[in-house]
Amino acid sequence: MNPLTTLGIAAAVPLAETPPIKPAVELGTPLLLTIAALGVAVLLVMIIRFKIQAFVALLTVSIAVAVAAQIPLKDIFTVVSTGVGGTMGKVALLIALGAVLGRMIEVSGGVQSLADHFVERFGRTRVAVSLTLVGFLVAIPVFFEVGIIVLVPIVYAFSKLLNVHPIKFGLPMAGIMLAIHVAVPPHPGIVAGAGVLGADIGLITMISLAICVPLGFLSYWVGRIMNRREMELLPSVKAQLDEYGETEDEAVHHGSAGSAGGVATKTKVVAPPKPGLIVALIAAPIVQIMVGTIGTLTIPKTDPLYGVASFVGNPFFALLVAVGLAFFTLAVRRGWSLRETGEIFEESLPPIASILLIVAAGGVFGEVLRVSGIGAALSSTLDGLGLPIILLGFIISLALRAAQGSATVAIVTTTGLLTAAVQAGGYTPAQIAVIVIAIGFGSLGLSHVTDAGFWVVVRYYGITVADGLKTWTVLTTILGVAGFLLTYVAWILVGGLGH
Repeated sequence: MNPLTTLGIAAAVPLAETPPIKPAVELGTPLLLTIAALGVAVLLVMIIRFKIQAFVALLTVSIAVAVAAQIPLKDIFTVVSTGVGGTMGKVALLIALGAVLGRMIEVSGGVQSLADHFVERFGRTRVAVSLTLVGFLVAIPVFFEVGIIVLVPIVYAFSKLLNVHPIKFGLPMAGIMLAIHVAVPPHPGIVAGAGVLGADIGLITMISLAICVPLGFLSYWVGRIMNRREMELLPSVKAQLDEYGETEDEAVHHGSAGSAGGVATKTKVVAPPKPGLIVALIAAPIVQIMVGTIGTLTIPKTDPLYGVASFVGNPFFALLVAVGLAFFTLAVRRGWSLRETGEIFEESLPPIASILLIVAAGGVFGEVLRVSGIGAALSSTLDGLGLPIILLGFIISLALRAAQGSATVAIVTTTGLLTAAVQAGGYTPAQIAVIVIAIGFGSLGLSHVTDAGFWVVVRYYGITVADGLKTWTVLTTILGVAGFLLTYVAWILVGGLGH
């Protein structure tokens, strides 16, 4: 006898599976593609012309596209909820933990410690080389704009010491920092793209880091060529440089938080952490993810060790471990109070709030495209063109980046458009990871006046808009194209030519 019946409760009846949501009317491919094109056009107009926040614009366009594609009105917000949950469940914790780790390294003075170490190691005649290497390492856990701002005092100090324009040191450093920002987890754009397409974060990390190493050399080389000509120094930055009156030794040990050798907290001044510790904190989650990924690729799924490798290499767990290590090595051992540490944790989250909302809205856009049939229509149309999906992803992302400026918006929009094509293509996990990286590098190029990062570089390094277009825009485009070409090599190596 059913025990529920004994208690006077009706026996549970299995619920029928909820039927999938479908458009009320099946629209033809030409009309679906027209709706998609108009949706993207309206999105760009809202962001560029009317300066509407990207989250609001993406969400509004997603709902409008759903209505136009004849998705039943009663089901539209179910689609919205599914899009938010499906995407945020994969990326929200990853982005948040990455922000906390980056903030702790920044506040501790670790960035300045790294810069001091490499400048001393390479010498003052190779400051640009040193800062490019520092930029590479710092950009992994720290957001692009934050990294630029944190390193600006060091750039200014050496510019004053050696009597050169700040752009000579800042350009190659900023170039590789942006390349890592768009292609290497845990940065939000690439993580969001991975979430939308279901790509493996570990594979993306390994491949994109390998590609960014030669891009670092390229950024330094191109930056060096561009810096051969003299550029005008804006009066505002010139005035800041004139205020730097340190001696030569002080300039070498300059730090934005604590000046010559100290980082101020609310209770005391402590020496910056050793550079080896900072490198270890940055490398720890990367190594852990790589070990786990290699394990899952080489260990049979029936082996108990497969589960261990999957658990250890999970990006959420790897970043949580890194945050824990940072807590003990940067907070506990350095005497930060729990209140101070808690404030640092909390301060790291507000800057990513708008990014998380954009990622969520991008997930909604992708889900609307899937449910409406637009994704499938676009997939079949792209197949007819005969172009590799990796090239299409790069081109679409580059065009969106140039049009509206945000790399994150470009990535989440592009992955949303290509979701159906990727799902129907029978790609391996490695191929999907490479597709996401190509989309990421598409969002690197053509950084100009629509991009907030362009204005950070122009204003902090004291160059005119014209010089910014001649240097920064050209450099980011060269790095984006070079990154894509190297990604295409990876595409060939993982067997993507058959698609």
